[in-house]
Amino acid sequence: MKLQNVAWGITGAGHFLNESYEVFKEIKLKNRKIRINTFVSSASEEVLRMYGLENKLVKLSGGDYLEEIFLESEQGKSSPKAGRFLLGKYDALFVTPVTSNTASKIAYGIADSLITNAVAQAVKGGVPVYIVPVDIAGVVRSEMPYMIDRDICMKCEVCPPREKCPHDAIIDQIELLKCTGCGICKELCPYDAIKGGEVELRVRDVDERNVQMIRGLEGITVLEKPEHILDLFFQD
Repeated sequence: MKLQNVAWGITGAGHFLNESYEVFKEIKLKNRKIRINTFVSSASEEVLRMYGLENKLVKLSGGDYLEEIFLESEQGKSSPKAGRFLLGKYDALFVTPVTSNTASKIAYGIADSLITNAVAQAVKGGVPVYIVPVDIAGVVRSEMPYMIDRDICMKCEVCPPREKCPHDAIIDQIELLKCTGCGICKELCPYDAIKGGEVELRVRDVDERNVQMIRGLEGITVLEKPEHILDLFFQD
């Protein structure tokens, strides 16, 4: 399968987000002729900023035709850009990472957002869809955005991270909707109280069942990790 023009759909999960970006970055570096059109859900608009990726997407989708970045907040309720999947413009749609919320909608055929509309239209248009759910089965280890460990924080009267934050994102905690993930605060804290913490999450049985349902749907393939996308582009 030759993949030349592809769409990348991003939902609001932090788990697998950096890995997904790195995969498409590698694809672009290996073959500049591949065009990547990015579809960004409203939740992922916020999460991309938290993980410091908001301004990096232009390295993959520079703005030319079929290399645009479509933000859900700018698309309206009808998600008209999803109609491209009916016009033979794309060779494949990759949605990664996929939240449990989006997975449940895909499993039951609900198309009420930019990403779920894209999936629905892609299947109708015969465009192969590949998704990477964050909650497949068992236990997931995920990296969280920057936060203040209250057990370590000394509540300094003059707090260098708070004073130097370029986005005024720190009050008594880090306001994640303002944070861009730059990491300046982590470097400035003398007590190492600011960190992005790894947490262990157990996948709910309902989410596991939804992924199993998706595996049985025509036109959609479930991948275990973002790295597996590379095999589809660069097969020996």
